[in-house]
Amino acid sequence: MDAFRKGFKMGIPIGLGYFAVAFSLGIVAANAGLTPFQGFLTSAVMNASAGENAAFIAIRESVPYLQMALITLVSNIRYVLMSFAMSQKIDPKTKMIHRFILGYFLTDEFFALAISQDPYLDPYYSYGAISFASPCWAIGTAFGIVMGTILPVRIVSALSVALFGMFLAIIIPPAKTSRPICILIILSFISSFLMSRFTPFSESTSTIILTIAISSLGAILFPVKGEQDEK
Repeated sequence: MDAFRKGFKMGIPIGLGYFAVAFSLGIVAANAGLTPFQGFLTSAVMNASAGENAAFIAIRESVPYLQMALITLVSNIRYVLMSFAMSQKIDPKTKMIHRFILGYFLTDEFFALAISQDPYLDPYYSYGAISFASPCWAIGTAFGIVMGTILPVRIVSALSVALFGMFLAIIIPPAKTSRPICILIILSFISSFLMSRFTPFSESTSTIILTIAISSLGAILFPVKGEQDEK
């Protein structure tokens, strides 16, 4: 229970941040025509801001189901790598049910909490953080949809910028310390602008193409050397 209480305390600031971001995400969902219950359910079963944002845009543009599945997969592919890394922080004796639950609720913030534990992560520590933060995410989305249909259009448009602010908060810190990441981010901005102006592709299709192309280019030009490579 001590681990659960510690995790719960750590989950409070995460949950407050989740609510604010989810509120902005709810406005995007409202523009896509989702009801508050649909937005709540989506955030309850899909713990991914970028993936949800991409899915809501795809719904708004009425893209085919296969294309929607692909863009959601690409948006959330980073969680595969996070899962590999977090598995090293889990005691080998941990039961499979705990591994499934931790993997299901894996987000950037919960990943940061997990890897900070030494030597192994106590599943109940994460459960404590999840018990507060995850409901904030789902409720914030529903609340954003409700307010998105009530607030004036200008205020809704202004609040929608908050989600892009969250993305900037994610990419700017590593860009300051890593030249390759900075180069790839600038290339992403330029490529996205050119794709939106001079190609017939939809926003979701452009996202898939650019994500695969730029990530592949980054792997070729700036490979991360492992211990074996250094030897």
